[in-house]
Amino acid sequence: MDTRTGLPVVGMVGGGQLARMTHQAAIALGQSLRVLARTPEDGAALVAADVQYGEHTDLAALRTFAKGCDVVTFDHEQVPGEHIRALAADGVRLYPGADALRCAQDKAVMRQRLTELGAPVPRWQRIGSVDELAAFGAEVGWPVVVKAARGGYDGRGVWLLDTPDELAAVGLEPADPAVELIAEERVKLVRELAVQVARSPFGQLAVYPVVETVQRDGICVEVLAPAPALPQSRALAAQQLAIDLASALDVVGLLAVELFEVPGGGGLVVNELAMRPHNSGHWTIEGARTSQFEQHLRAVLDYPMGDTGLTAPAVVMANVLGGADGGMGIDERLHHLFATDPGAKVHLYGKQVRPGRKIGHVTVLGEDLADVRNRAARAARWLQEGR
Repeated sequence: MDTRTGLPVVGMVGGGQLARMTHQAAIALGQSLRVLARTPEDGAALVAADVQYGEHTDLAALRTFAKGCDVVTFDHEQVPGEHIRALAADGVRLYPGADALRCAQDKAVMRQRLTELGAPVPRWQRIGSVDELAAFGAEVGWPVVVKAARGGYDGRGVWLLDTPDELAAVGLEPADPAVELIAEERVKLVRELAVQVARSPFGQLAVYPVVETVQRDGICVEVLAPAPALPQSRALAAQQLAIDLASALDVVGLLAVELFEVPGGGGLVVNELAMRPHNSGHWTIEGARTSQFEQHLRAVLDYPMGDTGLTAPAVVMANVLGGADGGMGIDERLHHLFATDPGAKVHLYGKQVRPGRKIGHVTVLGEDLADVRNRAARAARWLQEGR
């Protein structure tokens, strides 16, 4: 408990943009988020007042950080499960817990658990040899998707293979114990969707509208809220699926469920899970009555959930990726953008620019989806390329 404010202390392991935006939400709740960052250059460390430094893989650093925290949560899924269990044994409240978080850390565990729950998933298999991959491909048809069970994100750790021989070509060895692999059938899809739900320790749930996510080179570049032309029955099914998974997996905090919408009567297939604020929910800062970041704090603190309704008929979030310098600095680009489109809401993450790296996002709200989408894309392109 913070003796100055009488409010609980929330610690977030990880100092990236998710912690940065969670800190901004904490201010409105009268709280200052405590952040465990790796370096003073981390996005959250640049803005938060209560920052400690250490590695998320260092149990001693985690224990020091957790002292004085009423609850500890995460802005990524990379904290070792044995460390989370050790902290829990010390009496630290951690949300989500190690058992729940393991389904977001390990794709093989996630697929196995979802299969046990009867959730819709692609046909899949653990791969321990090229022969096993060949047999799986013969069963489901080529090409197949091969994934590293742990550590992949933004298209990394995912390979689309046309033959089993290509496994070696991308530098993978199934017998390597450090790189567990799974293979999945390549799903024919109409588009990608996502839905977020927040769950408190008491069991209260709040679900957000289903959104469409647009991917390019494995990276989400655009989110449309609500998902356009999505039948109400399918939207309700996606929301109910997210609610059921959050309860079955005992998630506390935010759960993001990434989905494939498949053609015909196939409905929905679960692609990935994330147990934290998620890129597909950044639109909620301006586009929902309660942002995902505030909702995550409410959930882990066991506060009543906030209203998840939209603030406008159409909301579009476009990611800003590192690109060309455009001959001008980011401050000048912001000046020009705000002059031409005052309604564009910009969030920059304090990151050094690298090609393809997410350095911020833009959100635009309005009545007409086509207009809002065009404005958001134009604003993101201007910040990225200066044109």
